[in-house]
Amino acid sequence: MSRFYESITPELKDFIAEQKMFFVATAPRVGRINLSPKGMDTFRVLDERRAIYLDLTGSGNETAAHLLDDGRITVMFCSFDQTARIARLYGRGRTIQRGDRKWDEYLAMFPPEPGVRQIMEIDVESAMTSCGYAVPYDGDRERDTLRKYWQKKGDDAVTPYQQKHNVRSIDGLPTGITNAADSRSSK
Repeated sequence: MSRFYESITPELKDFIAEQKMFFVATAPRVGRINLSPKGMDTFRVLDERRAIYLDLTGSGNETAAHLLDDGRITVMFCSFDQTARIARLYGRGRTIQRGDRKWDEYLAMFPPEPGVRQIMEIDVESAMTSCGYAVPYDGDRERDTLRKYWQKKGDDAVTPYQQKHNVRSIDGLPTGITNAADSRSSK
């Protein structure tokens, strides 16, 4: 059965830390809802009301655009082992970009990864658990495709990629990443 919490309990924190995958859902005021799977060692609970995750450069940047537009975020953790359990964090989020006051502090909480784009900070308003009895379980291997991609491309390829693919959402909303051409034309 489902159970609601006003904050992240120690038990929820432990469960979250054990998961190798999580899902992030956001939506703008008008436009598409986004649901993104995330993995690797990229999620941290800071305290009973705050969490962060390291966001790596990918094909789109919907979460950042949605957080700028609306701020709502849901993060779901689902065990894929014999323990059937799901946990959700509900809250409001924002992006932390390079140069922001908290960037260095937060980045130091994660192992080094190529292709880092931003860090998502979440103010948790509530949490919920449910059973997950219908969720299959199997496997325990992490994919390293994204890591290998950015290692091969190198650090110099990250910013141009972000400026080409991550400046606007698929609905045309700004993501908070500036495009060099846009910033030159606004001067």
